[in-house]
Amino acid sequence: MYGARTAERAGRRAAAAGRHVTIAYWCILAALLLPYIFSVLSRTGARKADYVRDPRSFNEQLSGWHRRSHLAQLNAFEAFPAFAVAVLIAHLAGVPQARLDLTAVIFIGFRVLHGVSYITDRASLRSASWQAGMICIIALFIFSGLETRGS
Repeated sequence: MYGARTAERAGRRAAAAGRHVTIAYWCILAALLLPYIFSVLSRTGARKADYVRDPRSFNEQLSGWHRRSHLAQLNAFEAFPAFAVAVLIAHLAGVPQARLDLTAVIFIGFRVLHGVSYITDRASLRSASWQAGMICIIALFIFSGLETRGS
């Protein structure tokens, strides 16, 4: 038999299924686009023919902030799958929407800060923002687990 809390969670999940695209879902799109923004920055000032013909060789020859922007792109691609999955699982688990949205927005903020600190060569800030972003992902999984443990 369903308890009051379990019924409430089931109701939130059912209501979420029929709702519009949430802020957290938009954050998935933002996280998907971040690597491409860093990629464009890494090619600033280069001729299109230089990087289109052989992009891997082009990227290996980058230096300074252009190289760091390319590395920020690679790191943003690495962070994307875990974040996207965490948001989707949190939605399915019925994590309260305000908590989910806030955590997702904070993640995006830390990922932007990570990219900017990477490009500007601020290693300590870069590392701290990476860690904070990972904490957001872990928090989404924990929130999901806490919502579903009584089901």
